[in-house]
Order: sequence, then C-alpha cells, then structure tokens
Amino acid sequence: MTEVPLICHPQSDAGGIEAIDVTATLGQGGEIKLVYRVTGALEALKIAVPAIPDRVDGLWKSTCFELFVGNSEDKSYLEYNFAPSGQWAAYQFSGYRAGMAQLGGCAPFISTVQSGDVLTVSVRLYMPDTAPDAELSVGISAVVATKSGKISYWALAHPAGSPDFHHKDCFALKLEARSGA
Repeated sequence: MTEVPLICHPQSDAGGIEAIDVTATLGQGGEIKLVYRVTGALEALKIAVPAIPDRVDGLWKSTCFELFVGNSEDKSYLEYNFAPSGQWAAYQFSGYRAGMAQLGGCAPFISTVQSGDVLTVSVRLYMPDTAPDAELSVGISAVVATKSGKISYWALAHPAGSPDFHHKDCFALKLEARSGA
C-alpha cells in the first residue's frame, strides 16, 4: 500500500480544496485499489449525484478521479476515469494521446462517502490481461470542478506548461509487477 499526495497544478485555482491524498494498492492477480480523499470546502464543488454505474465518456469535464497505467518499456498506456456518481470510463492508447480505443474488461467498483469536509472515493478494479506485466508506472490524478465553473487539476507530478495527465512525467508512482505482488 502506498499513500501519496496529489499536487494542484500551478496554473489552477485549488477552489477551496486543502488536500487530495490517495492510497494505492496493487494486489495479486492485478487488482488495484485506490482511495481518493479530498479535504476542503466541498460545498463549493460540483459533484455528480449517484447514478447507474455505467461507462460514460467525458467524465473529465466535471469532478472526476483518474488513473493512468503504463511502464517504462512501452509507449502504450491505459486511462481510467472514475466519477463520484459511480460512472466510469476506460481507454487504451498506443502512444502519447495516440490510438485511443475503448478498453474492455470488468467495470470498476466505485463507492463515494462524504462526511463533513472530506469526500472519499474508493475504487477497485482489475487490470485487463493486456496490461503491462513489468513494473507499472502509474499516474494518479483528479479534476475538481467548482459550482462557479473553475476547474483545478491535481496529479502526483506535473510536466512544464499546461496540465497534461497523459504526459509521462505524471506517471510518477512505481508499483510492483503483478507477478510479484
């Protein structure tokens, strides 16, 4: 289990968010568990209400949490989006923002709890057979939208310039290979 803080992009207004911390666990058989904890002025945030847990494109246009998975040996990577509503999306890329396709596999399990000034979004998903078997390079990020229309971008690390979660600089966490977990 690894606990990491996300950093607000320097060009973003944190919108009343004090911190976003994430716990990531890679289990045997390729199961990944993520727990995102957002602390701050939650009443100012635009958070989707519970919905049918289904695949939905465009979740990144509102508050959502993301996971990018790749490795240092290959340019391909996977992208997952998780909304507090329970909706999700999953894509595979052949290279940097190239060859995007829907990613098959099991739907993630997403649960959301809000208590006081803490929003907790827990995610459990199984990596597809096409996922890398080598050490995983992981990017964990969040898009946080406020009711006033501001959006902040949070990640483990940011490349220079505009926010770009697809950039390899964001893949800043190493998780042990599935076979060794």
